[in-house]
Amino acid sequence: MKINIPNVLTIFRILLTPLFIICLFSNYPYARLWALIIFIVASVTDAFDGYYARKYNQVTRHGQFLDPLADKILVSSAFISFALMKLVPFWMVALIVFRDLFVTGLRWAMESKGLTMITSKIAKAKTTTQISVIIFILLFLGVQIFSYSWLKEAINFIIENRIIYYFTLIATIFTVWTGISYLYKNRLIIKNYIS
Repeated sequence: MKINIPNVLTIFRILLTPLFIICLFSNYPYARLWALIIFIVASVTDAFDGYYARKYNQVTRHGQFLDPLADKILVSSAFISFALMKLVPFWMVALIVFRDLFVTGLRWAMESKGLTMITSKIAKAKTTTQISVIIFILLFLGVQIFSYSWLKEAINFIIENRIIYYFTLIATIFTVWTGISYLYKNRLIIKNYIS
């Protein structure tokens, strides 16, 4: 694999994922705030490595393979962790993970046959939605160590009104919809691949 800044950032993002999970499940008081920070840093590297690769013409085959894989590992790990913590339902997480892995696998299969899939800006909006929901949940978890009365009221409001559930539901519906839209836009390419 060619060593350049975008690929190093992608590998760094993959390596941050287990550290993120450790902090998320740790009993240390500030661990979940650290999980939030680690997730934000990893998300920033995701935005930066693609921009840098395109701007300085450092797009590589390994980078094109690893970058979306790193994204899926990070996002899927977060949602699966939330499901294990009983913050979000497993069925939502299953739909999100299945859609992302299926589309990524399909794209790799097409590219191995020399076929290029049509991508759209809506896929970036999907990723932004997922990351925003994850950051919201991490923030919700992280601030619970503080005893400010207004913060406790905000936490109770989120719990009583099932805000996390509905935010994740929106992200799930949007994720599934973008997957269906992606398949529809690429139906002719997929048909050529099958035939």
